[in-house]
Amino acid sequence: MSFDAVIIGGSYAGMAAGLQLARARRKIVLVDAGQPRNRFADHSHGFLTHDGTPPAEIAAEARSQLMEYPTVEWRTGQVKAITGEADNFSVVLADGNTYQARRIILAAGVTDDLPSLPGLTELWGKHVFHCPYCHGYELGKEGIGVLASSELAMHHGLMLPDWGETTLFLNSAFEPSAEQLAQLKARGTQVEYGAAARLNVQTEGVELVMQDGRVFPLRGVFVAPRIRLSPLVAQLGCELEESPMGNIVKTDQMQATSMPGVFACGDVARAAGSVTFAVADGAMAGLSTHRTLLFGC
Repeated sequence: MSFDAVIIGGSYAGMAAGLQLARARRKIVLVDAGQPRNRFADHSHGFLTHDGTPPAEIAAEARSQLMEYPTVEWRTGQVKAITGEADNFSVVLADGNTYQARRIILAAGVTDDLPSLPGLTELWGKHVFHCPYCHGYELGKEGIGVLASSELAMHHGLMLPDWGETTLFLNSAFEPSAEQLAQLKARGTQVEYGAAARLNVQTEGVELVMQDGRVFPLRGVFVAPRIRLSPLVAQLGCELEESPMGNIVKTDQMQATSMPGVFACGDVARAAGSVTFAVADGAMAGLSTHRTLLFGC
């Protein structure tokens, strides 16, 4: 089957890209594995008209509207291989189906590699977060923890006092310099030394148990995970750029990658992930893809 574009990833960025192409009457297919990055969160915040809405409800409404367009198809599955070049890409799914496409839009998102701590994975998206703008407000004004896994925890340690009383748990991950300690003190951030042992869920929040037996009740904890890209990025040969959380796909202002005919949007191409950014970048990727279909790469 032949399409103007195959969109890999059917979450917010992918559907936003698809909507622009659908409205241009282009034939597209979205391939989605059903694993959105924010599937662990109960509510999405900061997205206009949907502040506090469960992420799955936002996605379901978007998909329902997108599928009203007759040139759009949806495949639930996983892409295993992409070969070819602009105007003649071949996309192979895990079930063996193959699609031909003039353009590729990568919206497959990323995988979060979380710090290794008992209890953390189970609480991810519920009481453990990475984005203060998405989840900081709901924690109230006290009892916010930052669990360090690298020096990157300084970023959270300096930001989060705007949301509430913040404690940075160094977790034996790094040793702040005198200058860094002064910065944290100026922001009112408490600093605790020693390694964490586990996280336990509580009625309102969590408790962080240290290896020396100390226990800290907290409303929520922030960590900075490392991000991991889909193997499809390497297959396509897209140029990468380094972000504080790991590599992302390098794009220009039109969401075009270094490979002609390939666009990228959402978390795969932006280290700061949110529904708002994903939708904006997806819309640009869709518009840009359409323009190259008209005028060439």
